[in-house]
Amino acid sequence: MMTFCFTGIRSLPKFWKSNPYLSVGPGHSYFSLFLKDYCGIRNQQKWFSLKAVSPQNTKAVNLLIAKARYLRKGDEGSNQVFSDSHLFAAGAAKKRSQMNTNREDHGLPPVRNTIQLPTRPLNSEEWDKFKEDFKGKANFESWIISQMAHCHSSIDVAKSLLAWVAAKNNGIVGYDLLVKYLYLCVFHKHISEVIDVYEIMKARYKRLEPGGYTLLIQGLIHSDRWKEALLLLEDIKKVMIPSKKNYNDCIEGALLHQDVNLAWNLYQELLGHNLIPMLKTLKAFFDFGKNIKDDQYSNKLFDILLYLRNNHLYPGESFAHSIKTWFESVPGEQWKGQFTTIKGSGQCSGCGKTIESLHLSPEEYEFLKEKIMRDVIDGGDQYKKTTPQELERFQNFVKCCPPFDIVIDGLNVAKTFPKARESQVLLHVVSQLAKQNLQLLVLGRKHMLTQHSRWRKDEMKKVQKQASCFFADNISADDPFLLYATLHSGNHCKFITKDLMRDHKACLHDAKTQRLFFKWQQGHQLAIINRLPGSKITFQNMLLRLLTRVALHQ
Repeated sequence: MMTFCFTGIRSLPKFWKSNPYLSVGPGHSYFSLFLKDYCGIRNQQKWFSLKAVSPQNTKAVNLLIAKARYLRKGDEGSNQVFSDSHLFAAGAAKKRSQMNTNREDHGLPPVRNTIQLPTRPLNSEEWDKFKEDFKGKANFESWIISQMAHCHSSIDVAKSLLAWVAAKNNGIVGYDLLVKYLYLCVFHKHISEVIDVYEIMKARYKRLEPGGYTLLIQGLIHSDRWKEALLLLEDIKKVMIPSKKNYNDCIEGALLHQDVNLAWNLYQELLGHNLIPMLKTLKAFFDFGKNIKDDQYSNKLFDILLYLRNNHLYPGESFAHSIKTWFESVPGEQWKGQFTTIKGSGQCSGCGKTIESLHLSPEEYEFLKEKIMRDVIDGGDQYKKTTPQELERFQNFVKCCPPFDIVIDGLNVAKTFPKARESQVLLHVVSQLAKQNLQLLVLGRKHMLTQHSRWRKDEMKKVQKQASCFFADNISADDPFLLYATLHSGNHCKFITKDLMRDHKACLHDAKTQRLFFKWQQGHQLAIINRLPGSKITFQNMLLRLLTRVALHQ
């Protein structure tokens, strides 16, 4: 892990006033940031309903037909070429919401390339011939536009496809084709084309699906009509909470057009939805603040650094460079940044200070245990999906058992290998841990004891022989049980689950307790890695490791 430290003339006491590990001598201050690669977790989004305006906008439809039919002859050997101002109508489809909004290419799935894509615009006869040569089972038009989007084909080639489709369908082009064409416009930064597609969608649809909104917002923020992206954001809010990608694009648009107050307001709104901002969003604020002497703006950037620290978010190298550059660019200040490394002992090679320990002190552990017991276990949070009677039954069960070394979220662990039988996966994990003479507790649901193709009774009996087991009602949430058993067993006890516990963290209202919870979670939560780099997915390759903030980042 690599870090960099800063030395400066002024001190920043709020960064470490509660942290004895970061105290330094008078006159100088040090600030360290961790750099660590991270990977996003795919966003799962709900669908919007797609409703066409009725009656249809006649003027818009006529314009679409006219545009689709507009062709001009090329030179010798060339085919019919289309003007850059073509507009196309839309139909209906529902595929784009599965895009991964954390990636620049929106996570387009790989497409099998069975025929070579055209490298120049084709006329109607050539597209007819192209379709005849297509031997796939899928819809040709949908397949070819997916290929083009995946391979980032030129706008002109995609436009010729849409014109061909429009000419066959009275100027109407399916929504799926239109959105994938929009993707290419955004990717190639053809802003005028983005606006054309936006006008069509605005005329034809009352609501879009998340992928369409995301692409339109991303494209519009680079135009002089960037504020209309905010209207799209408001449309999303009518149905669901916008994604952090949507907020990121609107914030970047506001900063791009010098509307700083709007950018900060959107950032606060994002946090108000309990969304974790994209690191590129935070980076944009630092990039914008270079060479700016504004104490209010600087304080907000310090708040971002506190947010990173308190939530154990680690900047990537590019973001770290932006932070370093901002510190060094502040007029009137004398910050100097340098990249360094952290020794195994936790000591910074640059400033010699020791970084904050991941492990809780006995006092911190007891404080956190008391807060979780009161605010999460006894504070009513657990009754959302369980009953007081079941919780009491579980507490009595724990009292009768010796302290556990590892508490296992049985249902969560069993689903590590989607194609494997769940009882087999759980049995394998329990068996491996039992060989180490560990005191185990498996938390599950009662349906796991019923004979099923995914749950074999004989395998579950073997699990029960090797570990203490508690099976809650099928409608119950097992997170409170997992927290209770782990904390009750002592500071040595670990727990295994991929659940990030965000709902329960939200019940801890003060920042100090939430930060201690993050530290405790990182030091006690284990995850199962179902494969090693370059290896096959097998039970033998499963590993347990401390769950770092890389996996926790979303």
